[in-house]
Formats: sequence, C-alpha cells, structure tokens
Amino acid sequence: MAPQKNVLIVPGWYNSRLHKGIASYAQEQGWHLSEGLAHERVIPWGWNGDGVLAWLGAGDDLVEFVQSLGKPTVDFSMRRPQLPFARVLQDHADAARLVAEHFLLLGFRNFLFYSESDNWSYEERGKGFVAALKRAGHSCAWIKWHKSEAYNPGRREWAERRIWLSEQMKLMPYPLAVFAANDLMAVDILEACEQSGLRVPDQVAVVGAENFLLAVDSMHTPISSVDTNLEEQGYEGAALLSRLMEGEPVPKVPLRIPAARVIVRKSSDILAVAHPNVARALQFVSDHFHQQIGVPEVAKAAGMSCRGLHQAFLEHLGRTPGDQITAVRLEHGKKLLAETDEKIETIAEASGYQSANNFFISFKKNIGISPTRYRMSTRHA
Repeated sequence: MAPQKNVLIVPGWYNSRLHKGIASYAQEQGWHLSEGLAHERVIPWGWNGDGVLAWLGAGDDLVEFVQSLGKPTVDFSMRRPQLPFARVLQDHADAARLVAEHFLLLGFRNFLFYSESDNWSYEERGKGFVAALKRAGHSCAWIKWHKSEAYNPGRREWAERRIWLSEQMKLMPYPLAVFAANDLMAVDILEACEQSGLRVPDQVAVVGAENFLLAVDSMHTPISSVDTNLEEQGYEGAALLSRLMEGEPVPKVPLRIPAARVIVRKSSDILAVAHPNVARALQFVSDHFHQQIGVPEVAKAAGMSCRGLHQAFLEHLGRTPGDQITAVRLEHGKKLLAETDEKIETIAEASGYQSANNFFISFKKNIGISPTRYRMSTRHA
C-alpha cells in the first residue's frame, strides 16, 4: 500500500469554499491535510510533507517559506506570475461573459464595470466584461477608484470613495447595468445609488462577483452575483497537485476553472428595453418559457407580426426571438441543475423542452458541456 500523502494548505487569502473543494478531493484520495494552518495563517516553518496548496498573494514571508520547501506546489493566485509553480485559477473572463449575457438577456444597452483597487483578477473581469459586450455590439464604461483624481488611501478613503462613486453614477445613462469587480464593490454601487436617489433595479441593475456576502438575503435589495466556482477550483487544484506528486511536469499555462452561473437576486431582476412591444415579448417569454411556446405565440403576445418581432429583436437586442426563448429555458435549466437533485427528464420538462434528449442537445450546443457535467461542476460537496 502506498504511504499516505501529507499535503499542506497555506493560503495567504482564505475561502471556505476553496477549502471545501480541496477537502473533497483529499477524502477521495485518503490524504492527510495539514489544514488547521489555513485558518490560523501561521507559517509552519519545519513542516515536511509531500505537496503544497497555496494562495500566494500578499506576504513575502509565505512565498519564501513555500519556495524553501522544494515540494510540488499549486498556486491558486496569479499575483506573482514569476514564481515557477503550477496554477489553477478562476476563469475571470468566463465569469464576465456570464454577467454580460445575463444583462443582455434582460435587454440592457448601457453598461458599466467598477473596480476600486489594482488587482489582477479585477482587471481580468473588467477586460472580459468589456470584450463580451463588444462581441455583442455594445460598448462599456469602466470606472476605477484607484485611478481617479479623487483617490485618497488615507483615513477618509471610504467616505471620499462613496462621494466620488455617487457623482460618477449620476453621470451615467439609464437604465444602466453595472458589473462590480466583487460583491463588496457591488454593495458600494448599491449604496451610492441610494445616496444619489437612483432606483435599483429600475434604473440601475447590479451584479457582483464571488457570491460571498453572508447575509445577502437580509439586505433591503439582495445583490445578484456570479458564482466563480471556488469549490471546483479547490478540487481541480488538489487533483493537479496529485499529478505533480506522481511526477508529472508543471503545466506551462494555468488551468482555468469556468464560472458556474449568475445567481439572480433583486438587484438585477428586471427587464430593461425601450421598445414596448419587445419588452412585452421579453416578459411573455419570461412568464411562459416552461410551456410549449414558439415565435408565433411570442409575436401574438407582443402585438406584432413574426417578421416585425424578428427585426425588432435584432435591432434592440441583437438576437432573435428564438434565441431568447432558448436562452431563458437554458438559464432555468442551469438553475435547477445547480440547486436541485431533480432528474434530467424532470428538469427538461420544467424548462420547456419536449424531451430530455432535446434538452441535452440544446444544452450541449449552447453551454458546451452536458447537463450532467454541468451539475457535477457546481458541486463537489
């Protein structure tokens, strides 16, 4: 019998979901995890084991320690790209794409990305959001607190950032869709809107990232967020470390973990489109997607001909009514796959598909993976 692997977790930034994914893989492999150190953030000089899982962001002493070990190592961060370690990272561009698709599905045409500090992950999310919208034919503004003339990192930073952000929000066109670099920045946007008298989500829809707010449902306006799939990142990081400990070479490029989904809450739960007939069509699809509807039924509900509805959708949304029906159905299917244990057949029917096979084909074509694989990617608990 092979000796039990001893793996050390030393994150400079701790997240329980990442830890949970690591623990899931460790249980499958029978590893011993030195994981209490992850909570205490104590550098265990003198530790000797088989491999290391680290998040090497801040802290030169932690980096020095991990380098001194000379053990196979997986880094969950890109903060220090010069280090010669294997990396498993969130696919921030994919997370941004999901948010862009969410806003486009709702009919938005004005977009903003907000970040407040110099962080590689925020930059990747912002660039990904701008690129996804550009592919759809839209531009996107990007405001950066740390690059503004008002930036002040002293004691008054919090108050002055709120004043600056409120002023920036007043200058934007409405209705406006805002993607904040993380959930705390989404709270910044929400409170700046309240301070400026802007209604959320009527005038400003807000989506954050990482889904880490602990009391989100107790907020006056619960904030939507993109689930960046941290459990999957932890699981796949542990799996890569296992391969490294067996002698595989360090991959030349980081492994990227796609985001899971946008968790929609009140802050972005709205349809925003100027054309009244298209708005009625969007609402009809949202209300009846689970039924056997097609473009003729949508056109009738909108009070338009099929040809007229098709042209109006292309002009105002950049997609066809059929595309909209498919997108809404698949979003519902993804939600049920992630949040329930219902059978695929049941989910297919609840999402408006006549058979599980039709659902499978549509899901694989549009999402890129099978429904079963998607469900697995959202849970390793």
